[in-house]
Amino acid sequence: MTVVAKLHESHGATFTERGGRRVVDHYGRPERVHRAVRNVVGTIEMGYGVLEVTGDDRVDFVDNAVSNRVPETDGQGVYALLLDAQGGIETELYVYNADEKLLCFVPPGTATDLAAKWSEKTFIQDVEVRAASDDFGVFGVHGPKATEKIASVLTGPSSPDRPLSFVRGTLGDWGVTVLRTDDLTGEEGYEVICAAEDAPDVFDALVNHGLNAAPFGYRTLEYLLLEAGTPLFSTELEGTVPNVLGLRNALDFEKGCYVGQEVVSKIENRGQPSRQLAGLRPDAVPDPGAAVFAGDEHVGEVTRGDHSPSLEAPIALAFVEYGLDAGDMSVRIDGEDVDASLVELPFVEGSSRSRRLPEY
Repeated sequence: MTVVAKLHESHGATFTERGGRRVVDHYGRPERVHRAVRNVVGTIEMGYGVLEVTGDDRVDFVDNAVSNRVPETDGQGVYALLLDAQGGIETELYVYNADEKLLCFVPPGTATDLAAKWSEKTFIQDVEVRAASDDFGVFGVHGPKATEKIASVLTGPSSPDRPLSFVRGTLGDWGVTVLRTDDLTGEEGYEVICAAEDAPDVFDALVNHGLNAAPFGYRTLEYLLLEAGTPLFSTELEGTVPNVLGLRNALDFEKGCYVGQEVVSKIENRGQPSRQLAGLRPDAVPDPGAAVFAGDEHVGEVTRGDHSPSLEAPIALAFVEYGLDAGDMSVRIDGEDVDASLVELPFVEGSSRSRRLPEY
């Protein structure tokens, strides 16, 4: 649930839910706000679930569970996955080493169940796991002027420049942690983390102090993420083997002994998956699950599509056969075959590139 609801309401917010958490959908005219983020900078309250992992064995415990190497150094983070025995993605995690604890940011609605699941496995190790989603406010700052925005309000260290690294400082009178994101919106990105009780003041400062930042909601965020070609947990990741997504930034191929690792390694050694995630430019917006055809042959399915404010045209992501020739393509929409073309991702080039872009 949002920790700054009254401030959102003062900006005219309309709310929605993501994974059972109440978040801002938009503040009115989301496409106009989209242009403000693309051209300058905007800020959004994020709806992550948060796990706190403490104890002497915390790093080893989490490292043994996930697909990437958990950093042992304070101030560093990593993007990783939890897989099932068939190599399918059960959840995604951003794991940050925060000195005497690890903070794990997970999709909305998953923190409590994951904390319970992990707690059942800690009986022989010095590890404690708890869901801590309500303890923090987390705000994204995105746009080509995001670095300037952070510099205009952060007191103390300079903003971090390495992806998924972070620094501690103050914003006004409030202690904050500022981390460099992996630029999922296709623009420079940071996240500002604070105590929940300080969140209203921190959000107000991000919007109004220093370089002004337009407040935006999940409607605009989802435009940006799709234009950047970023696969998301709820639409592309969940249940998919990561090689099919080309999600190489979430995998350490030298690391073994996590659930699903054997399947991932077999596909990697084979050299290519049977399917891949691709960008489509159809003549109309398709629904998730819409069939994709090459000539008369069914070659894949759409995962999500929308109207791109930047391109002023429909765009979509789809799982299609690996190495598909981008010839005579179509998407079935409302029983009709609509012309489409395969395109290279991202759909829109911004000030940065999403580090989750597929790599094969």
